[in-house]
Amino acid sequence: MPAVTVDDLTVLPRLRTPGLGDQPRPVWQLTTAPQGYEGEGFPVRRAFAGLDLRALDPFIMMDQMGEVEYAPGEPKGTSWHPHRGFETVTYIIDGTFDHQDSHGGGGTITNGDTQWMTAGSGLLHIEAPPEWMVTQGGLFHGIQLWVNLPRDAKMSAPKYQDIRSGEVQLLTTPDAGALVRVIAGSVDGHAGPGSTYTPMTLVHATLEPGARL
Repeated sequence: MPAVTVDDLTVLPRLRTPGLGDQPRPVWQLTTAPQGYEGEGFPVRRAFAGLDLRALDPFIMMDQMGEVEYAPGEPKGTSWHPHRGFETVTYIIDGTFDHQDSHGGGGTITNGDTQWMTAGSGLLHIEAPPEWMVTQGGLFHGIQLWVNLPRDAKMSAPKYQDIRSGEVQLLTTPDAGALVRVIAGSVDGHAGPGSTYTPMTLVHATLEPGARL
């Protein structure tokens, strides 16, 4: 799992130990995400399928894309399609994806990169593996999160954030047993580079066996 890794976690800033005034939030429900296919046929697990959207606000959908080891000729993406009134957040853990939209945003994202696309008043975009990956095959694994825009921002101008893996805030836990990558929002006062319309925090965390976060 490339994403962003650090050889020595002890050199990173550490999150504070939870105090007596910190209240843990209980787990509301455990579900198993159904499997399916998206776009031109790449495998996904749809994490929020069947859940009451009122419990998810402002989130609409989250797909785990892959994890799949493509053979040559197998990698797939999507055709051009429209979005309006929300944001798509694509985070690549392993592999490479090309993005392009009708508002001029886009580029190639790879291990640990994030594309934060605000559709706003509307645009078209396309997502596809690069030609070399279609030819060679390879590992592909990531997530895509859909975030609803507040009512007063629904018709905002489309926007694109290209968040590179080297820009995310890297932290560790008090026991130095976890790597916490803050992509947007903040954790314990440490802010990530992504900007959001609704206050939220997007984190990719990797825990060693026995570690606690």
